[in-house]
Amino acid sequence: MYLLWKLMWREPGDYIFLQNPPGLPSIAVCWFVGCLCGSKLVIDWHNYGYSIMGLVHGPSHPLVLLAKWYERFFGRLSHLNLCVTNAMREDLAENWRIRAVTVYDKPASFFKETPLDLQHRLFMKLGRTHSPFRARSEPEDPATERSAFTERYAGSGLVTRLRERPALLVSSTSWTEDEDFSILLAALEKFEQLILDGHNLPSLVCVITGKGPLREYYGRLIQQKCFQRVQVCTPWLEAEDYPLLLGSADLGVCLHTSSSGLDLPMKVVDMFGCCLPVCAVNFKCLHELVKHEENGLVFEDSEELAAQLQMLFSNFPDPAGKLNQFRKNLRESEQLRWDESWVQTVLPLVMDT
Repeated sequence: MYLLWKLMWREPGDYIFLQNPPGLPSIAVCWFVGCLCGSKLVIDWHNYGYSIMGLVHGPSHPLVLLAKWYERFFGRLSHLNLCVTNAMREDLAENWRIRAVTVYDKPASFFKETPLDLQHRLFMKLGRTHSPFRARSEPEDPATERSAFTERYAGSGLVTRLRERPALLVSSTSWTEDEDFSILLAALEKFEQLILDGHNLPSLVCVITGKGPLREYYGRLIQQKCFQRVQVCTPWLEAEDYPLLLGSADLGVCLHTSSSGLDLPMKVVDMFGCCLPVCAVNFKCLHELVKHEENGLVFEDSEELAAQLQMLFSNFPDPAGKLNQFRKNLRESEQLRWDESWVQTVLPLVMDT
């Protein structure tokens, strides 16, 4: 009712854009208002809402089946359909008789590599509340400012990376059922054992950002681990700090598997915007975003992820290593940004509708 009231009491537009999910009951409301006001409905399909419900209730639950019928029925009433993968475009056409155009998600312009001085400021800020960002030892000069990864010299203000710094691994999540973080925790245990066995690997700081229903559950699992050379923290970052962290990290990890198998993780899009290489768990259409051995690596389980971490962080930091090669490939790819993609791809479609 609130959405209906808001749409009815504002000046009608030529188009109503709706991202789905969430589309229950928004699709019907937007279609109804469009009929009354003469607005065209454009649906941006990022996933299927019923498939997300199915993670909790099971695919055969009456509510899930009703939601699937609802999305399919009202989805066909739109004037234009956009979707985020070719796999979803094909599924919409074959199973729902909906013609859609693939428009890949692109990062916003503020997702970019973070300059070293801003990295240092971020690490010092996070170190006030999260110990993994704090310096492991005090500098000889008391006026020198040091974090776990960087230090700023008092006289010149020059910021440098510490020679024996840990590697910084970042993952972000909404802590839901479609991301199994036990895979990452098991891989971190294997990685630490490799360090203890004498392999030439750095200590590791793993930062997992986000809020969600399973955060406390995984928080308890993390506390039960007896890590010695791996530190894990789960901060909730301010909005402006999240892109700075991605732009400061050495590697991103994605455990998103997609409830439908047809959408792509936006977190990887943002990581690539920061030229951050990614290790991502495999699922049906991931190849449309993560190019194995080009901009990152794809894994199936914790054993494979642990082996990838060992390979990528061997002799860290290694200027000639694969991690730097992936980063170089991302820099050279010259990705479109969200606003550029809108102007080049979406706007012409809307004007022709």
